[in-house]
Amino acid sequence: MPDFADKLKPASPDGPSILAKERSQSDVPVDELAQHLLSRSDFLKRQEKILPVVSKDPLFNKTKQMNLSRPERYQLGLARAKKLRLLADQHGWDTKDQEMSQYLCDDVSPFMVHVSMWINTVREQGDDEQRRYWLPKIEAWEAIGCYAQTELGHGSNVRGIELQSRWDPKTKEFVLHSPTLTASKWWNGSMGRTGNHAIVIAQLLVPKSNESKELVNHGPHPFIVQIRDLKTHEPLDGIIVGDIGPKYGYAPMDNGYMLFDNFRIPHSAMLARYSKVDPNTSKYSKPANTAVVYGSLTFVRATIIMHARLIMARAVTNAVRYTSIRRQFSDRDSSDRSAPELSVLDYTTVQIRILPLLATAFALHYTGEAMHNLYEGTRAEIEKGDFGRLAVLHAQSSGLKSLCTELAANSIETCRRAMGGHGFMASSGMVQLNNDYLSKPTVEGDNHMITQQTASYLLKRMAAAVAGKGKPVDEVERDCREWLSKEHNRKMPTPKVLESDEEIVDAFRRRSRDQTYRAYVERDIKKRSWNSLLIQLRKISIAESQSILVKNFYDGVQSSTLSSPARKHLSTLFRLFALYTMDAEARDFAKAGAVSNDDLDELPFKIQELMAQVRPHAVSLVDSWKIPDFLLDSALGRYDGRVYEDLFNRAHRLNPLNEITFNPYYKNEEIIMGSGGGDVEKLLAKL
Repeated sequence: MPDFADKLKPASPDGPSILAKERSQSDVPVDELAQHLLSRSDFLKRQEKILPVVSKDPLFNKTKQMNLSRPERYQLGLARAKKLRLLADQHGWDTKDQEMSQYLCDDVSPFMVHVSMWINTVREQGDDEQRRYWLPKIEAWEAIGCYAQTELGHGSNVRGIELQSRWDPKTKEFVLHSPTLTASKWWNGSMGRTGNHAIVIAQLLVPKSNESKELVNHGPHPFIVQIRDLKTHEPLDGIIVGDIGPKYGYAPMDNGYMLFDNFRIPHSAMLARYSKVDPNTSKYSKPANTAVVYGSLTFVRATIIMHARLIMARAVTNAVRYTSIRRQFSDRDSSDRSAPELSVLDYTTVQIRILPLLATAFALHYTGEAMHNLYEGTRAEIEKGDFGRLAVLHAQSSGLKSLCTELAANSIETCRRAMGGHGFMASSGMVQLNNDYLSKPTVEGDNHMITQQTASYLLKRMAAAVAGKGKPVDEVERDCREWLSKEHNRKMPTPKVLESDEEIVDAFRRRSRDQTYRAYVERDIKKRSWNSLLIQLRKISIAESQSILVKNFYDGVQSSTLSSPARKHLSTLFRLFALYTMDAEARDFAKAGAVSNDDLDELPFKIQELMAQVRPHAVSLVDSWKIPDFLLDSALGRYDGRVYEDLFNRAHRLNPLNEITFNPYYKNEEIIMGSGGGDVEKLLAKL
């Protein structure tokens, strides 16, 4: 039968002409800005090289992906991950190329932890002999690994995990044992069905001497453990391991559980670069700095911060393009009854939801870069035995991981709602993005709990600054001393945040120091309990992290060699991000004397003025993130603007539900028309 819908076109003006007009009115140098944002590791060149290979392979077709069951999604994820590795071998892709192929595939790989925490933990915490033995096997994907730390009963509190690793001096083995049900490893990605090895974090129990039965607990330590047979892939005797079941997202990821029953592993299983047990004397040697044990978590947190900017960019790209095309209602103040409908993005109530998020994506970029550099520099210093920067890295990565993932996760939902009803559809490209990213505010440290680590560090530095003894140990303590000598007693003029970008940076710094000092007084002077201060402590972590975001954004723009138009737009985005954030936290800035009341009153008007400056360039600004349509997988956010054609095509021609004729009459037991019955029994068998 002829399909008359084939001849129908969207009402004028159509999406392509609208986006063409949006782009023509902007002077944003898109390619220059893209190179600025995505220059690390030749990101754009790698994307250009790998996109044609992945997008043409039928295995990566996403047309009916959302209609698959959970077991089917895991199978598809495993097939895709194996295919990407085969393509890497075929095309000679290096590690960064493989990361790009996974990014473009946009499906959670069952090998994700293998290529991140597993290999990095061995690389960073294994001794020379362990690295020589394990790294070739890991890189060849023979020893397929995961990272088993979180348990059923403990997550953020790593010190509280229950799994035991008891040293047996007679056999020179460690004995892994789960003494309770809550000692079960839980949530560990790549472990449920994929991994054959694991980094297992367990409490190290060592006898006082070879003759003693009294055990000393040296706290959590990492061990390399084979958990499945390398030929049959069945769990080894003494191990229970499996997948924990469906989740909000991450359908292809086999998050697992695992229990041990007096499972013996060799002495060489304990990662021994920083701590070890002498096999002959049972003497325990501890690391020079215990924080190095959590190096893999710090690495992942730093990576998560870098990734958050790309997530926000995707969400905002969808929202900006679609709300530019979508028309609703005429201007109420127009006297022309035939006036065209306004673009949804022209409504300030839509702008205030989307445009600050556009600015935030750029803010996250500069802090992602700074965190990458801080991590690499700190690891290089640790290699030389210098642990001086480790505390700063740990504190910043904790607070920023919390704030940045919160901003990114919230941005997806905010953008989805701003896109109206169509944003609720899988075709919007927001459903899987939202579901998969929802793990980030809790994974690798719950976003509320890990801010305590940032707050604890800040309180120590403020206490040291108040004491004023010796030289400051780092730049934070040095800044705290300067704040105490000047701004604390209001000896310095209030920053003029509406006149100077540099003063905006200073205002955020002052507010952070003021909040830290107030918490210091409550804790160290008034002796309030830690638990009673947790809400205040979270606020000082947020304040410090926001200050870091603002400073890195400002410094990044100032130090760039971009053309004048690019710098102009970035400066506008900087002000929008900073002042929007400031307005939301106005009371704290006022208390700190960091912003005058007059300026705070003026902020909403200034923010609206900045949004009006950004609005004509919004489409070009999201274009600068160079997110291909294959990755977006969005009818609403596609580059060419063919929104309504794509929405209808996905519903009318690509929806597998429309390929089946159903029997809705309740007196007939058929569910599918013409099946002859038995449909209910088939459904029951699957329940």
